Order: sequence, then C-alpha cells, then structure tokens
Amino acid sequence: MKVILREDVEALGNMGDIVTVKNGYARNYLLPRKLAVEANPRNVKEFEHYRRTIQERANKVKNAAQALADRIASNPIEIRARAGEEEKLFGSVTNIDIEKALKESGFEIERRRIVLDEPIKRLGEYTVKVRLHPEVTADLTVKVISEEAAQAD
Repeated sequence: MKVILREDVEALGNMGDIVTVKNGYARNYLLPRKLAVEANPRNVKEFEHYRRTIQERANKVKNAAQALADRIASNPIEIRARAGEEEKLFGSVTNIDIEKALKESGFEIERRRIVLDEPIKRLGEYTVKVRLHPEVTADLTVKVISEEAAQAD
C-alpha cells in the first residue's frame, strides 16, 4: 500500500514522502495514529497544498528567528560578578545568569536555548551561541566584569 507520511516516521521516511508499506502496518499503525494518509490522487493533491502552507509558515518563523539573531548579535550584554585574584570569579556565570541579563535587555530567550560548553569562571569577553531555530544560531557577546570595577564607573 502506498501512503503519504504526514509526520517524520523513524526508519520509514520524512513528512511528505510517498512510501510503500505493508497493508497491515498502514491499517493498524500509520493510519489510526494519523501519521500517514493513503496515497490516492486526491490526497496527493491535497497534501501538496498542505505542504506549501507549512513551508510558508516555516519560512516566516525562520525569518523572524534570523531577525532576532541579528538584534541579539548587535546588542552585547554585561554581567557583573564578584571576582578575586587573577580575575577568577567567585562562582561562575551560567546560562541562567545570561538568561536574566537578556531579559533585562528586552529579549525573552529560554535558558535551554543558550549554549554554554562550560560555565564562565573568569572575567572577560565571551561569545555564546543562542539557538533560536534549528537553522538559526546567534552569536551573543557576553562581557563579564567585576562588581568593584562596575561600582567605580
């Protein structure tokens, strides 16, 4: 039986693929779970329209994410932290701290989207990746300064 996949199915195919499967697999698994529809001429034509609308929506989301990435990249953030000798921090700067600093700057970014390989433990300027979309990543500049230096300014 030929079916059109409505969603990605592991080990079978991606959304929109027309695949041949056994009748029982289609009838008992794919069709009841609405993972696929039968590939008749009417459904093929209907699915092409559905795929175009989904693609347009996905492009809008991607463009919005790209615009946000450009705004994030052009606005560096500053985090004040207590530091000791040799510019070592007492504690560390994590993605939670970066999320708070972004929120103060007007950006609502979830902390899981902020990619830190390891917490920041020294003063200085760092580039942090922010995953906004599967295809869009922003480079955020984070300046970690000591509280003492910030109070002197």
